Amino acid sequence: MNATTRLGLLGLALTLSACSVLESDKIDYKSARKGPTLEVPPDLTQLSADTRYTVPGGAASAVAFEAGQKAKPSGPNTAPSTIGDVRIERDGNQRWLVVNRSAETLWDPVRDFWLESGFVFTTDNSELGILETDWAENRAKIPQDIIRSSIGKLFDGLYSTGERDRFRTRIERNPSGGSNIFVSHRGMVEVYSTTQKDATMWQPRPVDPELEAEFLRRMMVKLGVSEEQSKAAAASAQATPLAATAKVASVNGVPAIQMDEGFDRAWRRVGLSLDRTGFTVEDRNRAEGVYYVRYVAPDANKKEQGFFSKLFKGAPDAVPPLKYRVTVRSQGERSIVSVLNANGAPENSTNAERILRVLADDMK
Repeated sequence: MNATTRLGLLGLALTLSACSVLESDKIDYKSARKGPTLEVPPDLTQLSADTRYTVPGGAASAVAFEAGQKAKPSGPNTAPSTIGDVRIERDGNQRWLVVNRSAETLWDPVRDFWLESGFVFTTDNSELGILETDWAENRAKIPQDIIRSSIGKLFDGLYSTGERDRFRTRIERNPSGGSNIFVSHRGMVEVYSTTQKDATMWQPRPVDPELEAEFLRRMMVKLGVSEEQSKAAAASAQATPLAATAKVASVNGVPAIQMDEGFDRAWRRVGLSLDRTGFTVEDRNRAEGVYYVRYVAPDANKKEQGFFSKLFKGAPDAVPPLKYRVTVRSQGERSIVSVLNANGAPENSTNAERILRVLADDMK
């Protein structure tokens, strides 16, 4: 190879590197594996759907309950921005889409959206309207230097960001015939577990509301909104102040969350917090203000498996989940969130208090 050829190749490598750097803020996810994995952290589990709350004929009871509710306008706490039959709404750091289409019509395009974005699913339940992706890595975060740009892609597995993300999408019917689409994020980060920095472990990292918003914006494009319109709609959905508090207190001798807001807003915030914190929501009944959830209490005496150990080996000694009901009750302009056991009786256990504290911390 002569000098001119070498210089030409070097120049090409530099050009490609520069282009990659300019595009380094893009999203480019790649799933950790092409199959189901176990949930992390250990107290939040994904299991097959329970048919206890299924309406005969195959429709989930959540659909039946929500279809019978009257439409309620967005209060002053939301800021809508509409393009065609799609609008994005925002309440504090929560955003969601309202689409004037049925949940059945939206299911396939929303599902295709995540597959086209580089994800595979661990939960794919059209009856409950829930999709949850496997853990995936945003490869666009990997530094694009000359070596990486020129030969690194041949050994792609050697490069890692040390972060993993997963997303849950929940499609809820609204009584006007349309649907609400919620997207929630959960993240893990790899950190050193020893002072010698010779071993690592995976631990949760904060929820990223802006990442949730970006995927909602991109979903708008999948649903027929142009790129420019989606960006304008997302930008116009201005934040509204979240002055309302969510604090854990004792109500009638049992732990509960007291929220200074009405039922509609409290119901939405609790639902998104359940998604963000990784609880398995088996069903929901908005008419009665109940989320049916599964929960696995952490075992402090059991050594926790590593992230990739769980990913590929499974957890044969996993503790079976317990069933609870997270209820939202209206008290005028305030709401009370409490935990009931599987039989509907008030729960006053350590697990109940821990569930409520996890939700309250997320809603702060």
